[in-house]
Amino acid sequence: MALTTSLADLSVLLVEPSHMQANLVTRMLQHQGVRQIKVVDTAEAALAALTEGAAAGWVVISSLYLPDMAGTELVMAMRADEELESIPFILVSSETRPQVLEPVRQSGACSIVAKPFSEQQLSRALFAAADYLNPPEDLDVAEIESLRVLLVDDSLASRRHLRRLLEELGIERITEAVNGKEAVDLLQETMVDLVITDYNMPEMDGRELTEYIRTQSWQNSVPVLMVTSEQNMGRLAAVERAGVSAICDKPFEAGNIRKLISESLTR
Repeated sequence: MALTTSLADLSVLLVEPSHMQANLVTRMLQHQGVRQIKVVDTAEAALAALTEGAAAGWVVISSLYLPDMAGTELVMAMRADEELESIPFILVSSETRPQVLEPVRQSGACSIVAKPFSEQQLSRALFAAADYLNPPEDLDVAEIESLRVLLVDDSLASRRHLRRLLEELGIERITEAVNGKEAVDLLQETMVDLVITDYNMPEMDGRELTEYIRTQSWQNSVPVLMVTSEQNMGRLAAVERAGVSAICDKPFEAGNIRKLISESLTR
């Protein structure tokens, strides 16, 4: 994979129906050093542009409400296409309702930037995308290749996004479960070095899974990383009490997940 050393190496596809907003974001991008910027005003045009030039370094920045479909549908269409599924996606929106934003969080979006936003906020989202495109080689290769990871999430899109990130790091021994109950069955038979789990899942959620691991599993010391879009502080506090090793928000920055994995290896 080509090395992305700065924002100048990124090619940004801006999907924005408002000419005024498109001009504002374009100026911000140019000020941050981004040289290659293509602006389209519909999701259909975005998918066509990506299909024609699906090259390394693309980042999509999209508004939520587009003339032909929602930004949530655009990112899901990208994730369903093998050629486009690994392209970083940044949503810019004034929408705050969790039920509207949840599909974007679960799809593996790099960032959700709230409108109105500053150039600094946009810059952080861009660097997170660049970090996703260019995983650093700061982890021990032999250790990483031998790492056995259990990935637990009821969202297929979220599991695929996390799997891609883990595979970029060189982790190949990945087992998947769709909820905590299935994870418990796997943990009884399979030894793992790391559990990465969502919080909100049917059958058994992430808190219940963590409690089971810490109190009943023969692998009670395995690191548990929770990647979640949960915002309720009371629920998150209960997760911490259950014994989770670390909590990472969705959408997450790739660098944060790598840092948490690195810390779990050096424990």
